[in-house]
Amino acid sequence: MSYLKKIEFEMIQQESFFVIRNCSKCGKKTHFKNTKKFRVNANGNKLDVWLIYQCEQCKHTLNLAIYERQKISSIPKDEYERFLDNDEQLAELYGKKMQLFQKNKAVIDLNRLHYDFVKLHETTENSDCNERILLQIHNAYELKIRPEKQIAVVLGLSKSQVQKMIQQGEIELINVTSQCVSAYVNLIVCYIQ
Repeated sequence: MSYLKKIEFEMIQQESFFVIRNCSKCGKKTHFKNTKKFRVNANGNKLDVWLIYQCEQCKHTLNLAIYERQKISSIPKDEYERFLDNDEQLAELYGKKMQLFQKNKAVIDLNRLHYDFVKLHETTENSDCNERILLQIHNAYELKIRPEKQIAVVLGLSKSQVQKMIQQGEIELINVTSQCVSAYVNLIVCYIQ
């Protein structure tokens, strides 16, 4: 009987996204970073919440809308309290949500992404495939990183080596989405620690 080894990794973003935007005070495109603070504005029973970003050069601010004209009762009470307290962990969490940046039409600097891969699970299942490993890499942040690069990092290889192995059939991409990359990897080329 043969066995299939399945290894799962998760991509962990180390810090909030950086935004590239024209700064009205500097008069040019600059980088804006997460201040880890919120701006909360109530108008009657409606509430606005923004995550505050700041120009790295002149400290000019950029507000990214989290909630706009929401009823206070529609926001979870504990989250609302965390907004008021400028909870840094919550600000860091929102600073890593791709949907927030898309909603605000904010351009993320993809060259300043800092991330790691963490091994989640390693399991063995009965299979008719005894010479391959099923590799899954989860990308909950939906970072736009090519599948070949993700595989290269977890295998400890170069991107060009992985591309060559894909062409030679030693690595077979079986599923590629914005949130997950799955591939079969021949045991001969697998260097997973």
